[in-house]
Amino acid sequence: MNTPDMHECYKKVVAAPFIATLDIGSSSIRALLFDSESRQVEGYGARLPYQPATTPDGGVEIDPDRLTELTIDCLDELHRQVHSAGMKIAAVGGCAFWHSFLGAGGNGRPTLPILHLLDTRSASEVPRVPDAHARTGCVPHSSYWPAKLLWLAKNRATEFAATRFWLSFPEYLFYKLFGRAHASTSMVSGTGLWNQNANDYDDDTLAHLQLDRRALAPIAELDQPATGLMPEFARMWPAFDKIPWYPLLGDGACDSVGSGAIGPDRFALMVGTTGALRATIEAPKIEIPPGLFCYRLDRKRFVLGGALSNGGDIYAWMKRTLALPKDLEARLESAAPGAHGLTILPFFSGERSPYWRSDLRAAIVGLSLSTEPFQILEAALESDALRFRDLYQILCAGLRPPVEVFASGGALLGSPAWTQMMADALARPLTVCTEPEATSRGAALWVMEQTGAIAEIAALPASTGATFNPRPEHEPVYDRMLKEQHALYRKLYEP
Repeated sequence: MNTPDMHECYKKVVAAPFIATLDIGSSSIRALLFDSESRQVEGYGARLPYQPATTPDGGVEIDPDRLTELTIDCLDELHRQVHSAGMKIAAVGGCAFWHSFLGAGGNGRPTLPILHLLDTRSASEVPRVPDAHARTGCVPHSSYWPAKLLWLAKNRATEFAATRFWLSFPEYLFYKLFGRAHASTSMVSGTGLWNQNANDYDDDTLAHLQLDRRALAPIAELDQPATGLMPEFARMWPAFDKIPWYPLLGDGACDSVGSGAIGPDRFALMVGTTGALRATIEAPKIEIPPGLFCYRLDRKRFVLGGALSNGGDIYAWMKRTLALPKDLEARLESAAPGAHGLTILPFFSGERSPYWRSDLRAAIVGLSLSTEPFQILEAALESDALRFRDLYQILCAGLRPPVEVFASGGALLGSPAWTQMMADALARPLTVCTEPEATSRGAALWVMEQTGAIAEIAALPASTGATFNPRPEHEPVYDRMLKEQHALYRKLYEP
């Protein structure tokens, strides 16, 4: 909550350059404020939750106009706060969930809802998608645009025919605010249409989909800021008008930057609802290992790593479903790994890296009449740590073992015992990122670099907390459990 003293404090530094950020996640929208040292300004900001609509056939949809309204409401509240304090905003930036996808007609109106990355209805079309992973960094999968385009052409023919432009939600938001869509290289790079090393659309993929470049964001305009809000919003937000608004980046890229994982020798491990392990690499070219994704932060930096469709949602499902004891954390801290005798495949929502199969489902093997709910929970959390061990080994083979691994995400950091499991599974120390909003901070750092406020995004280090050191005696146990998980996967899901 805002306090008069806090606002009085910032009235004294109204000339200081502040960065306003948007973070459009899969379940909430946040508008925040950062100072010239990339510190979140306490007492300023707004957050609104929302819930995507789901359908029995695997659809996950969001109304683009409703999401726009919620975003405007968040910005309106942040503007009210900064305007009343007389604060000077240097620029606006932000991030959004990657792979968002909608169509618009020639009049700019949506022809389709936003299709979320977890919308699996296009899984049937994945076999028709050419495997361009070595170029696009995207394995044929229902998360990406090619499969969705093929599915829409077959199942939503009328809306498909009425669509003139294919765009991400951030592009649509900028169209509403400025009268013109603006896109980032980062957001376009996660579509499955982008040739990562060529820094251009992938011609072979476009040809296979019969997709005209004119229906996509113009390359020459990528990453260019917008200025001059539409009259309605210029009147509403004088402090946000006539300043640069940078196109929103992919949220995963910003999380890595904001948590301090910048460079090939620093990995970012994040567990929110889903999970990811990433490295941000500045290089002219990159070789993309099988099973991993490769997107971009911007024109000069790659984001290489693996994404898991299951993370904190596993813990939430267990708490919601099982009759668990109240002293969970204490029992998890003292439990010996693998002693439960269970093997779990944690594919509650299918899986992305390294299998990239929407059809996978969770499985538990080894249950007996003596199995307790707590043991199922422990095995489930260990199973997710094993998925990260898999990704870590693949990423290290493509790069090299990192100097540091930074951990972030509310689902993971809410349980020190689970964080310790991750360190044991990776057999590497995990340093906790204590930035309260690492993703928004990463977006603010990138904007500060673009405006010249800092020389580079690594100029201002992230705040960190405890380091969880792996327990060497547990490494062979996690090796055994990973082999058992692989064996169960082969038995259930490989011909």
